[in-house]
Amino acid sequence: MKKALIVDDEPLIRQQVTQIVADYGFDELYEAADGSQAIALAAVHRPLLTVMDVTMPVMDGITAADKMNRTPSGAIVLLTGIADSETVTRAHDAGVHHYLMKPFNAEQLRITIDLSIHQFIEISNLRDEVAALKENLETRKLVDRAKGVLIKRGLTEPEAHRKMQKLAMNKRKSLKEVAEAFLLMEG
Repeated sequence: MKKALIVDDEPLIRQQVTQIVADYGFDELYEAADGSQAIALAAVHRPLLTVMDVTMPVMDGITAADKMNRTPSGAIVLLTGIADSETVTRAHDAGVHHYLMKPFNAEQLRITIDLSIHQFIEISNLRDEVAALKENLETRKLVDRAKGVLIKRGLTEPEAHRKMQKLAMNKRKSLKEVAEAFLLMEG
């Protein structure tokens, strides 16, 4: 199910955006009138897309976007009539994926939604890849340190590596877990 969150303090604009987003293919639509409601709804429903006004009571859209992006769940598009450099910089720093000026038409919003979702997916994939690379690097460092312990005990590097692999297979543990165990025994 594709979920979207529409946030605007003006009910007519919220209704217009909701219709465009529904026509785009989103089947679960949530609405909020301010940034604090948006944060609460985003935490519960984790929408793929949030379309949010910048200027709203209680909490503005940029502040809400910043808080929502601490645990990113989807693309964030801001709608606004404000184009000053400070606002644009704040939006960028808050992790907003796209910024659409009012007044806008349905086609502009559809294009913006498409680009924003693709950008969000690309960034998410890169974050996942970076996390996996960090994990692999950490594992490699631990394995190398553990092999060093075994080499000090008289094994060659290939023998140390094979011993750790065999132990990992026999104990149904990862190579990282076996390396951590060797390092704990040594420490």
